[in-house]
Amino acid sequence: MHEGVSAAAPVVRADDAGLAAAAAVLNAGGVAVIPTDTVYGLAARPDRPAAVERLYTIKGRAAKKPIALLVADGAAAAAFIGARAADVGARHWPGALTVVAQGEGVRVPDHAWTRRLIAACGGALRVTSANLSGRRPATDAPAALADVGLTADLVADDGVSPGGVASTVVRVDADGALEILRQGTVRV
Repeated sequence: MHEGVSAAAPVVRADDAGLAAAAAVLNAGGVAVIPTDTVYGLAARPDRPAAVERLYTIKGRAAKKPIALLVADGAAAAAFIGARAADVGARHWPGALTVVAQGEGVRVPDHAWTRRLIAACGGALRVTSANLSGRRPATDAPAALADVGLTADLVADDGVSPGGVASTVVRVDADGALEILRQGTVRV
């Protein structure tokens, strides 16, 4: 599917047909650019190691830097980060808050199409902003296509991201203490 890519990835609309196409790509082990409520993301199924490795390669991200999970709901989040941390997130989910606990970062996006895609792909996707490391995150499909679209397998276009700013990232320690790792629009 992705070997020998020489042209930009196909662009689909973020509608029912685009959802089916994006799910097919991701479920087959591909990488897709998807819209979210914050900025566009570069996504892969977490249970497809080769696809996750491609996320790092496409983005030019350091291998030691983690990539968060987007999940469809708070119950799915709790499975990865525990109930206490998920309770912190639930105050702002769906929305632009990534909660880090137990070595994992998780967010429930406030984008219905994306949550449906996540559900169609097993309940969680590894997602990083759709831009090369060190560059400004893409807030629309053309920007994502210009930065990472030549090496992604599909780009889903839903216009301009409503948030335009990456999510707030907060770490929740075992004792419940909070530490802001990146400030976005959500105040914790």
